[in-house]
Amino acid sequence: MARVKRGIVSRRKHNKLKELTKGYRGTKSKLIRDAKQAELHAGAYAYHGRKRKKREFRRLWITRIGEAAKAEGISYSVFIDKLKKGNIELDRKILSELVVEDPDTFKQIVNSVK
Repeated sequence: MARVKRGIVSRRKHNKLKELTKGYRGTKSKLIRDAKQAELHAGAYAYHGRKRKKREFRRLWITRIGEAAKAEGISYSVFIDKLKKGNIELDRKILSELVVEDPDTFKQIVNSVK
């Protein structure tokens, strides 16, 4: 069987990995074995971060809506319940944007469901 020299292939793989880990601290961007581990962990953290981001934004929206509804004299849970019973199909993201950018419209929505 013929001998296979992998110098070019390995170098290319290593350079690709080093490009991905550029900016990591210490040996995590310099040594191949450490860089590989760092890149694996970074990918896992990024994946979990994308999932966590959705949760955190929903919490933020709920907090904003809750405080604005409380200022109008209605609790968050009652407000959401009345929205659903009144067939007003606005999601929490839109309601939160209304609280921040157009409080008068939000007040009209609250008064319509009371």
